[in-house]
This record gives sequence, C-alpha cells and structure tokens, in this order.
Amino acid sequence: MNDSPTYHTPVLLPESIEGLSTCPAGIYVDVTFGGGGHSKAILEKLKKGGKLFGFDQDEDAENNIPKNEKFTFVRSNFRFLSNFMAWHGIEQIDGLLADLGVSSHHFDDETRGFSFRFDSPLDMRMNKRAGKTAAEILNNCTPEELADIFYFYGELKNARQIASVVVKYRTQKKIETTNDFVEILKPFFGREKEKKYMAQAFQALRIYINGEMDALKEMLSQALQLLKPGGRLVVITYHSLEDRLVKNFFKTGNFEGNVEKDFYGNVLTPFRQINNKVIVPRVEEIERNLRSRSAKLRIVEKKEL
Repeated sequence: MNDSPTYHTPVLLPESIEGLSTCPAGIYVDVTFGGGGHSKAILEKLKKGGKLFGFDQDEDAENNIPKNEKFTFVRSNFRFLSNFMAWHGIEQIDGLLADLGVSSHHFDDETRGFSFRFDSPLDMRMNKRAGKTAAEILNNCTPEELADIFYFYGELKNARQIASVVVKYRTQKKIETTNDFVEILKPFFGREKEKKYMAQAFQALRIYINGEMDALKEMLSQALQLLKPGGRLVVITYHSLEDRLVKNFFKTGNFEGNVEKDFYGNVLTPFRQINNKVIVPRVEEIERNLRSRSAKLRIVEKKEL
C-alpha cells in the first residue's frame, strides 16, 4: 500500500473510527477508499472473521490497496453497493463509512481539471472510463441547463448570467481548459471572494458530471437495507448540499426531511442519533490539514426491529 501523505489525509479519523464502533469480527464497508487512510484504521481493528470492502471508481486508488486478506477492493461507484455486496455473498453489514470529500490527490493532480489552480484539460470525471467531461458539458449544454447546474449544485445566485456568458464565449472559442473557464468566471466575482465563488462553480460542474447527489441517495438507501440492527452509518460531508441530504435522511429516514410521527408524537425514523450535535474538526486538525475545515461528521445507528 502506498502510504504517501500526498494522496489524501483522512479527515476526522479518530472520531469516525470510534463512531463506527468496530466489531473485530464484523463486516464493514468504506465506500470512499481513496488513499486508504480510513480503511487502514478499520483494518487495524479487525480480527479473525472480520472483513472490509473498499469502494472507489478511480483507477488511481488501486495504487493504495493494502496487502491484507481481510480487505477486498471494489472498483466501482458506491451507488452499486448492493450489487457488489450480493456478488460477494454479503447479506448484511455491521457498518459503513463514507468520506464524501474529493481527495487531495484529485485537487493536486494537474491533469484532472478539478482545481482552478492549474491550467489543465477540463475533465473532472472521477471515473475516467465513462461519462462526459466538464468541457463537453460547457460546450454543449443549453443556457437553461447550465444555469440549473450552477444554481442547484453551486448555489450561485448569478447562475443565469454565468450560463449566458459561457454560451457566448463558446461561439468564439471552444472551452477546453480550466483557464478558459476561469476567464469566463473572473468578471463575475470581486477579488476578495473570487476563490470562494470559483470553488462553487467548479464544484457545481463536478457534482453534475459525476452524478454525486443521486449516487449518494442510492448508496444511503442501500446502506440502510444492508445494515444489521445496531449497525452504524458514519458520513463525513464537505458542502451544504450533501450535508443537508445526509442530515434529513438520518433524522427522518427520507431525503426531503419530511417528519412522520407515531401516535405518541415520536418521530418515525430507522435510525438512532449517535451524535446529536454535528462533529467538526478540532483547531489542531485544521491547522495540519486546511482542507478539513468544512468537514462535518454525522453518525447514526440502525434501530433494533
């Protein structure tokens, strides 16, 4: 396994592993394997009979696979969780961990197009074997489609104006690189908040291209079905869209946050909240790893039948 710290520093590591409440002989899933940091910590807790499955759709993650008989790597999007668990003969799991952030590796890889810090081809696909690139989206989507992407996934209030300029720009020159996209965005944002809004625009494209919100819903729904009573879900989010979705699902059992109550006024939910207050990184962790500053950790346990 590649232990290079440059791939990805696991966020909220002690808190998430403690929250998973690892049973030494249990069956666990890390649906965001990446650099393998969380998986390595889980494996250290497992003894005879214990198993860990690590999901990642990015081929680069394969370089981090540990040589451990308790570990099985699954090269796939986590939206296919149930399919692969069935393939491996697993009917129930004791816990699942999801660190939803984009890895440092992706942001620092100049060839992938995830960051506006480098001039690189606009790709942004987690799985380079499938789907349209960011450049293809910007060059071919209608103004209405682009506005929806920037508004719903980037929460940018001037989404329509940005979409209009994208369409105008591509009539003069094909949009191919991150710098092309940055040039389009620059006039919209003042220098004091430029980085923040650039990040939101890049985030919007990335979420749309990789179908992140739909994949998250599918994975969480499947995780609920796979979890044993008493099994735990541990999820780390990094932006308000995914955190809102996770929060709603954990509190109400649905993604809209619609509250249903029983005859006595108790909220009907399949989960018991382990941390009523969201867990965030300590100051020391943020100082060591600035990218952890927006992380939020939520932990729930599936109720006994």
